[in-house]
Amino acid sequence: MATDRSDTATRAVAWAAEMSDRYAADLLILQVIAPEHLTGADSVTAEATEAAQAQLGALATEVGGERGRPIVVYDSDPAAAIVRTCEQERVDLVVVGNVGMRDRTEFLLGSVPNQVSHNARCSVVIVNTAPAGAAAAAAQQDREAGGDAPATDGQLLARAARVAQVFAKYGLGDMRHRDGDDSAARARRLRGALEELGPTFAKLGQILSTRPDLLPAAIVTELAGLQDHVTPLSEAEIVSVMEKELRVPWEDVFATIEPDPMASGTIAQVHRATLVGGERVVVKVQRPTAENQIRQDLGLLERFADKAANRPAFRQVVDVPAIIDHLSSSLLRELDFRHEAANIERMREVLTPFDRLAVPRVHAELSTGRLLVMEEIQGIPVLQAPAGEARREAARQLLEAYYHQVLVAGFFHADPHPGNLMWWDDKIYLLDLGMVGEVDAGMRESLLLLLLAFWREDAGFLADAMLGLAAERPPAGFDEAAFTADLAELLASYRHASLRELRLGPLLQQLTEISVRHRIRMPSSLALIGKAFGQMQLAAAELDPTLDPFAVAGSFYLRQLAGQMRTMANPQQLFYQSQKARARAGRLLEGLERAVGVRGGSGLRVHLQGVPELTGAISRAGRRIALGLTAATAIVGTAVTASAARPATWAIATFGAAAVLLTCGLLLDMIRHR
Repeated sequence: MATDRSDTATRAVAWAAEMSDRYAADLLILQVIAPEHLTGADSVTAEATEAAQAQLGALATEVGGERGRPIVVYDSDPAAAIVRTCEQERVDLVVVGNVGMRDRTEFLLGSVPNQVSHNARCSVVIVNTAPAGAAAAAAQQDREAGGDAPATDGQLLARAARVAQVFAKYGLGDMRHRDGDDSAARARRLRGALEELGPTFAKLGQILSTRPDLLPAAIVTELAGLQDHVTPLSEAEIVSVMEKELRVPWEDVFATIEPDPMASGTIAQVHRATLVGGERVVVKVQRPTAENQIRQDLGLLERFADKAANRPAFRQVVDVPAIIDHLSSSLLRELDFRHEAANIERMREVLTPFDRLAVPRVHAELSTGRLLVMEEIQGIPVLQAPAGEARREAARQLLEAYYHQVLVAGFFHADPHPGNLMWWDDKIYLLDLGMVGEVDAGMRESLLLLLLAFWREDAGFLADAMLGLAAERPPAGFDEAAFTADLAELLASYRHASLRELRLGPLLQQLTEISVRHRIRMPSSLALIGKAFGQMQLAAAELDPTLDPFAVAGSFYLRQLAGQMRTMANPQQLFYQSQKARARAGRLLEGLERAVGVRGGSGLRVHLQGVPELTGAISRAGRRIALGLTAATAIVGTAVTASAARPATWAIATFGAAAVLLTCGLLLDMIRHR
């Protein structure tokens, strides 16, 4: 029986004593003492040994009688000492407690029972020494942290009170201007409140930081720097989450885990670790309370959105329900680490053409919704990459890869700041793909035209591209000439700028500001794309300041065009496209024939409902046009017949009478409906 003399270990001692008595077996009670835990001496003294032996001897006699024998061993590795003693004493069965011997104060030591069960050459019994009711309490704690049940009205009310308290603390109950309080100060107070309220509100601030068309510049700048300030999880909490997700003791998977986290956020904590096979990895572990807190906040915000949707003042400023819906879907995706794993694999495919760019490998067999295990990128920050051709080529590929991500794949890393880029093995590794963006085909085409217009410095073409990108048609009174002039001025300010001087993020933001000034509503995703381009450029500019971003865009476009030409030159592709065009042309001709009445079927029809005056006016106009044309035809027929060499009297009379009757009918209709 191995014991550490703790209160819970006595349960295992009693179990071992009962087994010893039942089989009349010798009972060896072993205590392993780490030398560094002794006080008052740097080495093991005879007095300390005799004292420990006497105390353990009393316990052995008490529970085992004459068959009980104490053994005290000094060793820094309890599991190794237990296994070694079992072999020396040739024991048949070793008993340990799962709580008393569960020393998790250091990741490097691990679980003693687990290590003993793996290495001992005899049978091992692990006795459950947890206090009664502990399992039920742990299950209740898991339910509270898991977030499976929706938040109650009482919980939402309590959270709402907390939000109001934090806003009042930062003086945000009234956001109106105060004496001596500039916009930058108000922005700092708002950022502080959102950070204190946790991950949901921090994420809301990050979303709002991508909307310069809705918020003042000072607030947008401040919210863009939102950070998580949280207390790191304890090692016991990390172990608990790991083992629930892995369904085995963590030592079965990891040889070591570094106790100090690489990063600690409101949703997850990241540690370096080593797998049992020796491979170095990075482990991302979700906080036990993250899901419950986020779902509670989302429930509160959804109720606010329902109220705001019916307020005209809110609708005129911002689409609150749309922002809350985006926030909810984004956060729920971040809570499921399987989405991030899928993003990494998708990005790996997107980066296939770029041999200087890569992403970490995911250990899918070890990853779950709350645990993500990835290859450790053992490099240096990208800004410390050594000078040389590899560095310059990587910078060009990084810039071109973003054109490819946004304009071709429609899938891009939305947070590529230098901290998420590492240099290793002459490559740039993109890390942390929890936040990604997607761009539909229509917007990709408009963005490509926009960049080409900048490259060629064509203000008129740029204006057309911007209007094509707009979410709505221009408002009444839109001055296209003034809009084009503002864009030409912006082009002039960026003319011949180097990559270090040119900032694509602020450039796209300026385009948004010009559009807002002319009441052109641009899609909100344009700001997110601009932010991603701006962050990426910080790294690219440091790697190679001489790069011309629009020249890279131009060469990228030409290569894409050449690739499309090669694809179209494929005989199978040519046949497919020709057949598709033939079918569409046939449907177009059929529609035109039906519209003009040449082909049977439903022709061109216009249905007007709810405007009887307009319907009557159109009906009268149609009737008068018909009468007028028919009367004119009759008059012409009369004149032609009368001028013939041998005119027929009956024909002249018939055409003349018809002309008179039709003209009179037209005049009467005009008089009656005057």
